[in-house]
Amino acid sequence: MDVDEFKAEHVPTETDETFQLENSYTLDVAVEDTVMAKAGSMVAYSGDLSFTGQASAEGGITGFLKEAASGEGTPVMKVEGQGHVYLADSKKKVQVLELDAGESITVNGEDILAFESDLSYEISTIDSLAGAFAGGLTNVFLEGPGYVALTTHGDPLVLSPPVSTDPSATVAWSGTSPDVEVNRSLSDMVGQESGERYQMSFAGGDGFVVVQPYEEHV
Repeated sequence: MDVDEFKAEHVPTETDETFQLENSYTLDVAVEDTVMAKAGSMVAYSGDLSFTGQASAEGGITGFLKEAASGEGTPVMKVEGQGHVYLADSKKKVQVLELDAGESITVNGEDILAFESDLSYEISTIDSLAGAFAGGLTNVFLEGPGYVALTTHGDPLVLSPPVSTDPSATVAWSGTSPDVEVNRSLSDMVGQESGERYQMSFAGGDGFVVVQPYEEHV
């Protein structure tokens, strides 16, 4: 294709949506006040925007998401002003959800890309997974109304409980909560140095669980 065709095919989409996918891997956020985003995810922006660290619940500006392997804070940035910011994370696919009032979802902290600042959120750790992830598995509970963007390695699979999942492949869940189980019969699994296999067990109900075709060892 010539230059004009290339530009026409890949120019950003003009839309009134707050969160707009430009392609499978890039999110266009129309910022009119404040949006929260994963630090390091900005690939471009236009307009009058500022980017600042967000104070964590424990103080400082290192953010509220903890990397399980290191225990260090994963920086989260506050995007403020008027304009557009384009976000991406290691060529992971972006999934945009709109939560209505009262609707909620819990997301693995590693898989959060952005969310509207008006969303209520709470950070917690599944300490019983400390054997699989140093410090446990950090997750973010988000409640609408508002938009949230997740990232997945490949196309996600949405399952209805009851179901058991690999914590390393579990992206998010809603309307259900996990119990952590150890399957000792899988003692010969490669990489399971403890001889134990951790699983997240979700009970039945009206909820759903999102998994990805990839084990994220963090």
